[in-house]
Amino acid sequence: MPHQEQVLVHGNLCAPGPPNNSGYNTNPVPVIIQTESRDKWTKKMDFLLSVIGFAVDLGNVWRFPYICYQNGGGAFLIPYLLMAIFGGVPLFYMELALGQFHRTGAISIWKHICPIFKGIGFSICIIALYVSFYYNTIIAWALFYFYSSFSSTLPWTNCDNEWNTENCTNYFGKDNVTWTNYSRSPAEEFYTRNVLAVHESSGLDDVGYIRWQLMLCLFLIFTIVYFSLWKGVKTSGKVVWVTATLPYVVLLILMVRGATLPGAWQGVVFYLNPKWEKLKETSVWVDAAAQIFFSLGPGFGVLLALSSYNPFNNNCYRDAIVTSLVNCLTSFLSGFVIFTVLGYMAEQRNINIEDVARDKGPSLLFITYPEAIANMVGSTFFAIIFFAMMITLGLDSTFGGLEAIITAVMDEYPDVLSQRRELLVLALVVVCFLGSLSTLTKGGAYVVKLLEEFGVGSSIIAIVFLEATAVSWFYGVNRFSNDVKAMLGFTPGLFWRLCWVAISPAFLGYIIISSLLNPQPLSLFDYEFPDWSITTGYFIGASSFMWIPIYMVYKLVWTPGSLKQRLAVCLRPERTLPDIHPDSMGLSPVP
Repeated sequence: MPHQEQVLVHGNLCAPGPPNNSGYNTNPVPVIIQTESRDKWTKKMDFLLSVIGFAVDLGNVWRFPYICYQNGGGAFLIPYLLMAIFGGVPLFYMELALGQFHRTGAISIWKHICPIFKGIGFSICIIALYVSFYYNTIIAWALFYFYSSFSSTLPWTNCDNEWNTENCTNYFGKDNVTWTNYSRSPAEEFYTRNVLAVHESSGLDDVGYIRWQLMLCLFLIFTIVYFSLWKGVKTSGKVVWVTATLPYVVLLILMVRGATLPGAWQGVVFYLNPKWEKLKETSVWVDAAAQIFFSLGPGFGVLLALSSYNPFNNNCYRDAIVTSLVNCLTSFLSGFVIFTVLGYMAEQRNINIEDVARDKGPSLLFITYPEAIANMVGSTFFAIIFFAMMITLGLDSTFGGLEAIITAVMDEYPDVLSQRRELLVLALVVVCFLGSLSTLTKGGAYVVKLLEEFGVGSSIIAIVFLEATAVSWFYGVNRFSNDVKAMLGFTPGLFWRLCWVAISPAFLGYIIISSLLNPQPLSLFDYEFPDWSITTGYFIGASSFMWIPIYMVYKLVWTPGSLKQRLAVCLRPERTLPDIHPDSMGLSPVP
């Protein structure tokens, strides 16, 4: 239940009061303002680690290094940094400030900003569900590897296992080994045939049955997630002290180990060697924009949710700068971890690094890197810490994604759910587990790829475009700047206001238009996705975005009055007294 706090008014709230005479009490009038009995972070570091843990995920390790070398090596850092400065960081700052000021989740926040856009909140929650359906399966794969690593000889070291084929070729420690287009490394066959069993599926029309080993791994993952989230930020804020810091310890260990491998320097040169001519290609700038956007993660409702538990006067501006820097530096550091190993593998195979680094996405983490680890001294130790790092990287992002849904739903229906958080979290975890079952089949990797491509993709970018437009143009950048000033004591500078009004929306529009004009064919493990699956993917994407126009129509139809009056009501923020934070009004509690 919300509690009530008595405050003194230091200025006029509405209209002037009655004239001052002996018939009226001249003492300040206590006004009852309703404030939420809302959880708060126990420590500032709990919040920072939660935000860093969400933003720094598996994509920082597998996607950035690949995109960097594909798009000009060191030259790619120029568009990457420009897109971060003018697009990613301003949007990141905006979401932290919105959540902290309004202290509510992704659905109910829109009544304070622009009610007709409330469908954005519902769309964000649906996208977060789609992400949970496939992202946790990738963590389950890492858990399978983690368990398999507890052996004196890693199972993907040689070709003597029951799942290996005649194409299995082990070249480490051997001379005169011929590597052909049909050759498959032990690590690749372990991943595709033992972990995924994808060879027993002909595609999306024949995904096969659920693999119980992966289902057990996923069950364990969701059990950890439940007990980390069930009590709110007071429990998740403690868990992230492990899950958000362990990856950095492991990355430093792996970087030092990688630097000592033969051929490591060759990999670093390949990673950073600038190809300036690449900057003339539009695709490089599109990749830079998409990478920084998906890396920082505005639009997923997570930043709104996490910052809503902050004190009103917390310096969210500094938080945005610090966490963005940590995120970008982590991506850059991951490149050294990956490419020192790729240089080592190229030297062992006696081939070019381009041929070793052709894998991207999960394959880089589940085939290429484990293959190198298997042939290092102390391979068991490095395998264990590497997959422990992957699990913790994934868990942090899952915590954030599900907390966005939990906070949004609880704030929208407080009377029903305020005392039932544990049941809500349990129901959500069960829904996510059941929704993930199709990704645990023998063709589950194809389902993961489809959801990754269409469940998030252009939908989330379009949603953030609408969010930025609604805040800057409908709510008003001046009003938003005043909100920030009420919290921080200073108004955002011209640079930030210009980014919010024009540059960041243009940045998002650029990504949307480029992705629509240049659709990429979808394939995985030499499997070309059929046309019907692409159509299904578009329906998946539309199923989240459609709630925005649906809610707009609903709001206009059910609001009384003429069309002009309806539009005025639907576009006007509901700045009712109980919704206003005392600190933002110059109010102070009565002793």
